[in-house]
Amino acid sequence: MKIGIFWGSSTDNTTTATEFMKEYLEMNDHEVEVHNIADADVEKILEYDNIIIGCPTWHIGELQEDWDSVFLDYEKLDFSGKTAAFFGCGDQIGYPANFLDAIGMLAEPFMKKGGKLIGRIPRDNYQFEGSRALDKDDKLMGLGLDYDNDDEQTCEDYMIEWLEDIIEEFPG
Repeated sequence: MKIGIFWGSSTDNTTTATEFMKEYLEMNDHEVEVHNIADADVEKILEYDNIIIGCPTWHIGELQEDWDSVFLDYEKLDFSGKTAAFFGCGDQIGYPANFLDAIGMLAEPFMKKGGKLIGRIPRDNYQFEGSRALDKDDKLMGLGLDYDNDDEQTCEDYMIEWLEDIIEEFPG
């Protein structure tokens, strides 16, 4: 299976997660191409049917700067026939009112423009008050990674479990 991973990062946490995901997926015989959104044309996303998008929530509920700079073009894309899973890095203790908002900010236009969202997870393992990443069923629209409050092994365990789930959900 071919998977395109698109990410943006300002502190390297999302880069670390992306590298781990790429290695894990390749170990499991999947073809993975990674694209830092700072250097990629946002329309390149449309070249993939199976997509993983990573974006940390920055400041107080904002998109990371590289995603912010392409957002107007991103939300115009037609995602019909595309399947995507989202992940983000954030600080659930320091910013409990907007933990993982960036996931919601990117997942909402993806779904509105015909994309199929996979990789929702229960919020049980997290401590936060609110998030734009919560869906109507009170599930997160993607994987949350909190390198500020969880150790690296915990983050890796979350990624492995989530990756195993989305591999099953990706078509073909």
